[in-house]
Amino acid sequence: MKKMILVSKITCPKCGYQQEETMPDNACWYYYQCNACHAWLKPLSGDCCVFCSFGTVKCPPVQLGENCCD
Repeated sequence: MKKMILVSKITCPKCGYQQEETMPDNACWYYYQCNACHAWLKPLSGDCCVFCSFGTVKCPPVQLGENCCD
């Protein structure tokens, strides 16, 4: 069985600030507010959540090869 990574570092595309966050394994984060510039991030087209778009690690369902938030 594949080990899931639950910590990802989100990088704000507006200011470059990085924040380490623990991902939930039972929900998606569709919106995320940068702690530095306070910009609201949302997934890029084709991605299911902010972790898949701006994180160093994809969300848990994607790590397992599943569709996120079905």
